[in-house]
Amino acid sequence: MSRQNASTVTDEPPSEVVRRHTEGRRSRPRDIAFWTLAGLLVMMFFAAAAPAPLYRVYQLQFHFSAATLTAVFAVYVLVLLVTLLFFGSVSDFLGRLPVITVALVFSAAGCAVFLAAHGTGALYAGRSLQGVATGLAIGPIGAALIDLQPAGSQRAALVTSNFSNLGLALGALITSALAQYAPAPTRLIWWALLAVFAVGIIAVLAMAEPGSKRPGVLASLRPRVTVPRRARGTFAAAVPSIVAVWALGGLYLSLGPSLAAQATGSPNLLWGGLVIFLLCGTGAAAAFAFALRGISSQTAMLAGCLFLLAGMAVTCGAIATMTSAAFLAGTAIAGVGFGPAFLGAFRMTTNLATPGQRAGLVAAIFIVDYLAFSVPALIAGVATTTFGLHSTALVYSVSLAALTAAAAGIAAFRPGGTSPGEPRP
Repeated sequence: MSRQNASTVTDEPPSEVVRRHTEGRRSRPRDIAFWTLAGLLVMMFFAAAAPAPLYRVYQLQFHFSAATLTAVFAVYVLVLLVTLLFFGSVSDFLGRLPVITVALVFSAAGCAVFLAAHGTGALYAGRSLQGVATGLAIGPIGAALIDLQPAGSQRAALVTSNFSNLGLALGALITSALAQYAPAPTRLIWWALLAVFAVGIIAVLAMAEPGSKRPGVLASLRPRVTVPRRARGTFAAAVPSIVAVWALGGLYLSLGPSLAAQATGSPNLLWGGLVIFLLCGTGAAAAFAFALRGISSQTAMLAGCLFLLAGMAVTCGAIATMTSAAFLAGTAIAGVGFGPAFLGAFRMTTNLATPGQRAGLVAAIFIVDYLAFSVPALIAGVATTTFGLHSTALVYSVSLAALTAAAAGIAAFRPGGTSPGEPRP
């Protein structure tokens, strides 16, 4: 076919055909890099959730209390927060990939420590290494996904908020299944994750840098939270929703397996993984459905808070009456709100950052996340030793329901909560 006939068939000039073909070839490596980093984000959170179903196994092996259990959970978050404070913006200066590579090395080291664990000291060390890894990775992976997404796309916000939930869900469910039915319950999962992170390091080293480098890295190491001026009002409005979401996540990832065992009356470890999967997996699916329908950030945050509130009401009743079916149903309903509430808050805030501010703002959001994720759960663990798991969980749930109601009110009535370029709800 002649060039003239080809342009007639396509109704495009030859130069336009060549341009589109060239852009398609250039976009493929960016798409591969995008989804590779998205997969690594899933695995970072998978590894973060993997110890949760094993806590009861470790508790039996090493003979420690519920307070120690939540302290092991909380040390991960404490180290993560310190890492974010010092290194949350460093990839804006050094580039995304070097920081991500170092994070993967720390993840692999954490897996190795868990493999050799023979006491609570190793659990603290392994969780600390995981905290450093996640703290280093959150900012640069979130910023790199924004750098790599197609122009005008909201793909990065959807992936960052959803894939973290997906990783938590899969990590808890798969680890609990392996711990219950596979040999070497405290070893097999860490061997698998060690292999995944080794492959991830090789994949990242083969990528082209999506960001840019600039001087000033030493100044960026000063502990600070970077929230751009134009995003501060929106960030403040999103904080109650973020806190409600992640305080619930902290309860489930620390004491959730123990609550599931109490509610079901079964020692099967799979129940503990299932309740975390119901919360985080349903959250990821719901957020994805909201994003596909093009629902605005403010509406997603409001709807998420309302579902979260309904789920907490059912869960409170289930804990009070020790009804296993209602506990699972309430967890699933809360999960429907878990994902959209965080997606709306995350997208609404990050839309207001320039490329040079992205890693710092993502780090600031996750600092709030992880404070909410750890501090209430740690308090609950200490309270459990005095008041018991049942009473502590009931008070925790009622308090969280009140906070969620306040977050829903702010999402509904605060003016200017919609990011530029989004329709008002």
